Amino acid sequence: MKKQKLFAPWRVAYVKKVREGDNECIFCEKPEEDNDEENLILKRGDHNFIILNKYPYNPGHAMVVPYRHESNYSKLEKEEVLEKHELLSKFLEAAKEVFDPDGFNIGINLGRTAGAGIDDHVHTHIVPRWEGDNNFMPVISNTRVISQSIESSYNELKKEIEDKKL
Repeated sequence: MKKQKLFAPWRVAYVKKVREGDNECIFCEKPEEDNDEENLILKRGDHNFIILNKYPYNPGHAMVVPYRHESNYSKLEKEEVLEKHELLSKFLEAAKEVFDPDGFNIGINLGRTAGAGIDDHVHTHIVPRWEGDNNFMPVISNTRVISQSIESSYNELKKEIEDKKL
């Protein structure tokens, strides 16, 4: 069987950052840039924001992130934790309407060993899931197939959040 190649050139920026040990914190920088569409920020709260994952596992893969740079979940203030869960709930409403998923994975990876790509700024992942969305590709070629562009996901979710005033 001839080996097939699947090109994903958008991943090179992420790979280079990891290799170079880039120490900048995107979760601190992106909200300060005041360019929400380019930075994929869907909603801002007083203490947290919702941002789409630039390197998603599935369409609509988002994260709820506190503005304050903190790696220890236990050190988040009560207001940060409460708002984090309120924003998570609002995102779930919007994602259900836009994507009609069969379920969600929601989780926090605390520490690099636990799988955190950015381990010094706590964040909560929300990944929409569909029956059959995990096929043979990850198993035989360590590759995921994303069925929707990040721009399309952003535009649909942003519209839903604004239209419903979530």
